[in-house]
Amino acid sequence: MTEGAGIRDGDLPDDLTAAEAGMWQAFRNGTVYDLSSGDTVVDDPHGGHPWGPERTVRARIVCWLLLDGPPALAGRVSSLKLTGVQISGTLDLAGGTVVPYLEMKGCRFEREILLPEARFTTARFVDCSVPRLEAARVHTEGDLHLPRCRFHNGVRLTDAHIGTDLLMNQAIVYRDRSGRSIAADGMTVGQDLQAELLESHGELSLRSATIGVSLSLRGARLTNPYTRLALNAPQLTVERTLYLTPAGVGASMLSGATPARGTRIQRFECQGGVRLDDGRFGDAVDLERARFVFTEEQELSLRRVQAPELRFLGEKPQRGKVVLSGARVGNLVDRASAWPGPGNLHMGGFVYENLVPHGPFPLAERLEWVAAATAEYNPEPYERLAAVLRAGGEDEDAREVLLAKQRRRRESLPLAAKLWGYVQDWTVAYGYRPGRAAVWMAVLWAAGSVAFAHASHPPLKGGDHPAWNPALFALDLLLPVIDLGQVGFWQLRGGWQWLAAAMVLLGWILATTVAAGATRLLRRN
Repeated sequence: MTEGAGIRDGDLPDDLTAAEAGMWQAFRNGTVYDLSSGDTVVDDPHGGHPWGPERTVRARIVCWLLLDGPPALAGRVSSLKLTGVQISGTLDLAGGTVVPYLEMKGCRFEREILLPEARFTTARFVDCSVPRLEAARVHTEGDLHLPRCRFHNGVRLTDAHIGTDLLMNQAIVYRDRSGRSIAADGMTVGQDLQAELLESHGELSLRSATIGVSLSLRGARLTNPYTRLALNAPQLTVERTLYLTPAGVGASMLSGATPARGTRIQRFECQGGVRLDDGRFGDAVDLERARFVFTEEQELSLRRVQAPELRFLGEKPQRGKVVLSGARVGNLVDRASAWPGPGNLHMGGFVYENLVPHGPFPLAERLEWVAAATAEYNPEPYERLAAVLRAGGEDEDAREVLLAKQRRRRESLPLAAKLWGYVQDWTVAYGYRPGRAAVWMAVLWAAGSVAFAHASHPPLKGGDHPAWNPALFALDLLLPVIDLGQVGFWQLRGGWQWLAAAMVLLGWILATTVAAGATRLLRRN
């Protein structure tokens, strides 16, 4: 019987093998077609044990069933459910519309799977060995499942549209000829993309991808020693949270939850650069316990990222850079030990609204954090930190940050300005410690009172004049604007005149400092 003849009646084609005939009948019946032997070693699709013709079907027959298969038996729904089957030849469904439900478990493909521009309701490939999956612009109304599969020459999902979930948990993917393990640029996933415990050997590319709920790479291991990036995902949009966090091996574990007793924990690990520039995240970017291994040229790039929360709680990279330039987050949840040292942190234009430290993060270490991000003097990180502290009611800490900013600025000034800066710091702490200015004013008043008690002070006019009071005279010199009725009635000569001028000048400087400090205090209250 030729192909197509008798299909409407469900007749078996003549040229089917025994394995294919069984698959044909299982398709019409909607049941699972299981050719596994029961021996776990023999049935391992990734192992080296050969599978003979009794477990092999042709890809052409599989495509025939999926695209133009026989009708279901009465009261049944036709579907293709294969377990422990070897598919010979190339499974080519490019451009086709697959209506039956498709599920393959523990299967072995001799050649690549071609699904470009194909349409499915739901497709599931579980624990399969696949040379390569080519599925650009594939469209599914439901899920696309690829858990525990091994892809020896990469996966291509460029511009794919997944209606609900894309599952790649525990999959192992090796790079293709272009160096990419998974190429999913422009992909759209309606709900979750779960790739927990994924092993990626090459570049995982998610440029301009859109994830409807969350993107989970919990426990994943991304390795790319061949090119600069292990995760390349600029302009990524995730409506909820990006998880680069630990996973429980053999047990599910939510981020931040305590794992069940005896559960082995595998954290997210990336050996190669990470690029998340211009990403948009609806809830958070979670880097709890993440480990990044970079070369000197590689970096964790979060340029212009926007998220309500950034959980920077991973392990400090020993090499490479962390770049947050232009990023905007609401809550910055971090710990002191997570940040790299000087020269490896860049935060120009980084905006955060609240600081939520995990563990001790004293102000001195926070100032070191800012200094690490500014190889050259830049006031912006200091002013941002001061504004956040002030908004949180930490006005004293905010003044310490602004004082540190002035001290950092001083190091970039010419020698004369630097010396004057040291004087300002030592005397009035650049005006950020007004109490010190008040102490200096009291000291000057006492010293002036003692000094002017020994000064010659003939009256300027022979007429009426107040009684000479050296304490009031010194205070009248120190307090600008206020007239205590002493200056202007007495004549000083020589060094006493210079002393009076110095006290007037110092009085203006110190009184202005005290007034500015009092104004800040009243504004805070």
